[in-house]
Parts: sequence; C-alpha cells; structure tokens
Amino acid sequence: MRKIRTRLAPSPTGLLHVGNARAGIFNFLFAKKNDGEFILRIEDTDIERSRKEYEENAKEALLWLGLNWDEFYRQSDRKEIYLRHIKRLLGNGSAYVSKEEKGSVIRLKNPGTIISFNDLIRGKIEVDTKDLGDFVIAKNEETPIYHLAAVIDDALMNITHVIRGEDHISNTPRQILIQQALRCPTPKYAHLPLILAHDRSKLSKREGGEALSDYKKMGYPPEAVFNFLALLGWHPAPEQSSVRGRPLEREIFSKEELIEQFSLERVQKGGAIFDKGKLDWISKEYIKKLEEKDFLEKLTPFVPEEWGRENMAGAARLFKDRISKFSDFKREAKFIFELDDYDTGLLIWKNASMEDTKKHLEKVYELVSSGGDVMAYADEVGRGEVLWPLRVALSGLKNSPGPFEIMEVLEKKESLARIKKAIALISWVG
Repeated sequence: MRKIRTRLAPSPTGLLHVGNARAGIFNFLFAKKNDGEFILRIEDTDIERSRKEYEENAKEALLWLGLNWDEFYRQSDRKEIYLRHIKRLLGNGSAYVSKEEKGSVIRLKNPGTIISFNDLIRGKIEVDTKDLGDFVIAKNEETPIYHLAAVIDDALMNITHVIRGEDHISNTPRQILIQQALRCPTPKYAHLPLILAHDRSKLSKREGGEALSDYKKMGYPPEAVFNFLALLGWHPAPEQSSVRGRPLEREIFSKEELIEQFSLERVQKGGAIFDKGKLDWISKEYIKKLEEKDFLEKLTPFVPEEWGRENMAGAARLFKDRISKFSDFKREAKFIFELDDYDTGLLIWKNASMEDTKKHLEKVYELVSSGGDVMAYADEVGRGEVLWPLRVALSGLKNSPGPFEIMEVLEKKESLARIKKAIALISWVG
C-alpha cells in the first residue's frame, strides 16, 4: 500500500489567506491521521507576479499555525525537470508548438475524451473535454504553466491525494489529460467547500477573509485559529454522551484530537460559513485555559511599552477571561494605565443628584483611606448610588469590571487619587 502523501501548493503572488490555510489543515490532518506525509510546495511559475516576500509570508504563517511540513519544494528550482517533460511531450506528439499573434506557446493535443473521476467528497464527476480544445501547457520549453508543473510535481513527489478547494474542480480534467499524456498515475481528488461570508457571498476581508498573518497580528492564539479552521466544512462524529437525547457536538479540540478524528467522509459539500463570532468564542476559551505565566508572555507583544510593568500582572488577571484575542487587552485595560477624561454626568447613577453622588464618593474615599467596609455602606444607602459612581471614578467608562476588582489592581494610592479626582469634577460642575 502506497504511503499517503498530501500537499499544499500556494502561489506566492499575495499573502497566504485563510482559504489556503484551511486547505493546508485538511491536507495535514488527513496525512497525519493515515501516518502519511505533508508536503509544502511553492508554485512560483508565474514569474511576473511571484514575490519572495509572499513565499516567506506563507512559510512563517503556516509555521505559526502549527503546520509543519515533512518536505519542501519550490517550482522555480525545478526548471530542468519541467524542460525534460515538455520535450518528451513534444517528441511523442502529445503536444505541439502553436504560433499565435502574441508569440508561440505549447499546447496539449487534446484527444477530446470523456474524463471521469471519483471525488472523495462529491462522488463521480464526468466531463467532456472536447470543449477544452487544445489548451496551453507552457509558454515555451522552459516555462510551464500551472497545470503542467503541478501534474509533473504531483507525480514525482508521489502525491496520493490532492485535497483543495472546489474552485479547482474545473482544473482537474485538464490535469488528468496531462497525466494520461505523460503516463503518470492519477492521484485521488477531494474538493473542499468554499468558505463563504454570512450572506453566502464570496468571503471578503471585512467578513474574515484577511491574510492568515493578520490573525497573528490581531493576537489570536494559533491553536484557536487551527481549531476554528478545521471546523470550517468538517465536523467530527457526535460523541456518545448526550443531553436530552441529542448527541453532544464539541467545538474545542487539540491538534492531536483533530488528527485522531479527521476523515474526508465527514467533509460537507455545501459552502462553509466563516463565523467571526465563533472564532472569537473559541479563541476566548483557549485564552482562559492559559496559565498566568504563559498568558503574560503571549500578551507582552501587544502591550504598549509606555505602560511599563506596574499593575501588569493584576491587569492581566482581571482581563484574562474577558478578551477574545491578545490585542483586545490594549483596548480593555487602557484605563488601568491611562485614565482618559470623561463626562462628569457619567458619575451619576440614574436619578441620583449631583450632591448625593459627591457625598457618597466622599464617604467611599474616607472608607478606602481607613480600610473601612465600602460594601456595607453600599448595602446601607443603595448599591447603585455608591458602586456606580465609584466604578466610573476608577475607570472613566460606562462599562468596565467591578469597582472592587479595579481597586485590587490599581491598589490604594491610585484608587484614592481617582476617587479624589471624581469628587473634584463634581465640585467644579456644581
């Protein structure tokens, strides 16, 4: 039995996007589930549009995601190999030089047969290739185009399964014709559903179609992105345990669990909806599970240097269970390190008066100074009347963590300074 070998073959003509990443994950999971090998191949035959920086972006993003390849190839390093095969096709009459208006190209002599293949996700697909005509396979003997180079590489790299997006279905008959002309084995094909926006339109950047490296910049844990993308168009079998007779469907999986459970049989045919809210939820669950030391380490690149280290550990504990990605911390925790100006009216709880609000804050200042019981006072005169202005005084925000949590992070001196500032604001307005 042949060893399972899959490949991800991005073109370095732009930043690696989430569609490539999802295809890479499915190829990786299928290979590892079957004790096989996962190959990364950079398809840079488009000399004019290919850029080295895009290749580096793809490699760095995939490694960040946790997709470690077993072998690496670059098509621009394999020109001699393509040259030999092009000459072979020209020599045996399977291809010919076609002189055209814009110059000569090399075309495959299409026999016009019916091509039939069994897609592992979609079943039998049959195409009449007469409509394809004699299609171009190379610009010249030294410059193959995508279809030819991919077929030669798949054969020489012993690729057993080509797992890619459904937008490649139309490429498959052409590639099978080239395989037949070169007498190469035909790998098994599996075409994945497209990733769609909520309205089932093509995924845009606004809907989540950013480059994979953008998710790293936004501070999503790579394990969370891997988990999320693995569930785009595939779900494991429901677990045996159930609630009210319904099987449980898990959403959080380690890479090892995904490898163990992955199968192409459970890949859906219809489009997969990119739900940014679900990604945020999965990411939040991963962040919650981090040990404090690991959380601080991963958080550090997203924290402004001018904030320093004072209060950082406390702020990290305060917001660890509240953020969906590490970059959220800068926005959520900003008031801990930099208290912005705020509207004095925000200090007022519902229909409370300015005078009463000032009185309550003065009492709280006295209690915090002396180590008194602020909560007992709030229970006595009204929690909203006391705790609302206290929380706003400490954060300057309409929505924030509770006042006692904030004071624990700010500590006594800074807490008193902020309460004093709030009292002064009310006095000035009054």
